[in-house]
Amino acid sequence: MSFGQSVKYCLGNYAKFDGRASRSEFWWFYLFYAIVVGIPYVIGYILLLAGQPAGDMYGNVDMTFPAGAIIFYIIAGLLSLALFIPYLAVSCRRLHDRGTSGWLNLLLIVPCANLVVFVFWLLEGTPGPNAYGEGPVRA
Repeated sequence: MSFGQSVKYCLGNYAKFDGRASRSEFWWFYLFYAIVVGIPYVIGYILLLAGQPAGDMYGNVDMTFPAGAIIFYIIAGLLSLALFIPYLAVSCRRLHDRGTSGWLNLLLIVPCANLVVFVFWLLEGTPGPNAYGEGPVRA
């Protein structure tokens, strides 16, 4: 599955938690999510750094927060919220491809245990049908 196909499929199946997702489908959408959410954060951070003076000779620094940075952080937050459900759905389908429950996504909030989910995302899915349906199209 290509980048465009993955993004189109994941956004088209916004909240489809059943079925299976191939590694390429998951990782292409993960890249899309990171780019779409990351770019406004980076722009906001650059604006934040550009708006901060170095300070005077006494070490006093004016800690004003530039309005442009706030706007880009809000945009990034809204984009993150808008893409959270499709991201959660495709990660659930990716876990289904391994034959594991999508509830393992709850380990993402546990420090160090999130590595278990990351490893499951990396591993190849089970060949043929499993309890969660037919295998995804492998490209």
